[in-house]
Amino acid sequence: MKNLLLISNSTNAGEAYLGWPQQYIKDFLSKYDVKRVLFIPYAGVGLSDKGLEASFDAYEEKVNSVYQKLGYEIYSIHKEADPVKAVEEAEAIAVGGGNTFHLVSMMYDKGVIEPIRKKALEGTPYMGWSAGSNVACPSIKTTNDMPIIEPESFNVFNLIPFQINPHYLDANPEGHGGETRQQRIEEFLLVNRDIYVVGLREGCLLEVHGDDIELKGNRPMRLFKHGQEHKELEKTDDLSFLMK
Repeated sequence: MKNLLLISNSTNAGEAYLGWPQQYIKDFLSKYDVKRVLFIPYAGVGLSDKGLEASFDAYEEKVNSVYQKLGYEIYSIHKEADPVKAVEEAEAIAVGGGNTFHLVSMMYDKGVIEPIRKKALEGTPYMGWSAGSNVACPSIKTTNDMPIIEPESFNVFNLIPFQINPHYLDANPEGHGGETRQQRIEEFLLVNRDIYVVGLREGCLLEVHGDDIELKGNRPMRLFKHGQEHKELEKTDDLSFLMK
């Protein structure tokens, strides 16, 4: 049975890193006999000017400082001699945000896409924020990120049968002449007509247990499907249709 915590964003403006979702993370992990969480830092490409390894080190330290307060230990896959074995032995998995294309490229290079998918489908708790939520979808085609590297495929974990657009924004910023987020999603739906897209606003997350799914946070989510009017869904709404 899948156990997923899919978080739109790590940090709200003016708050500490992973500030707003901390209680949700603690409540989620408290359901399982977990002490250590395997962290996937591959999306964190700009946390150090000393290169990728230094960026991953910094990312691990940053996330661990939060999880330790919650009573858990983070250890990063980039320090593991055998990444596949690390996934297979993980008590829980957390995938951090950053650049989705770089995250996916490295997960394919390290051979961990299928092992992580298998573990999550078997019930190992999976947490992701931003890019880490996007890769729980069938593909990364609804990411907001710049394609700084070309991954082997856009296909990812397919743990849920719909797409998430993290950090979903309603507004078109003043002075911006380009497409709105809604227009970009509608473009996706013109060529991907049989799938739902959830615009997951900041300060919100989706928690999944098996086929049960619940919206949590302080804002509604926006639902898109080709040929249908978009609609707002609240925490009290039944979202079970998304898992079919």
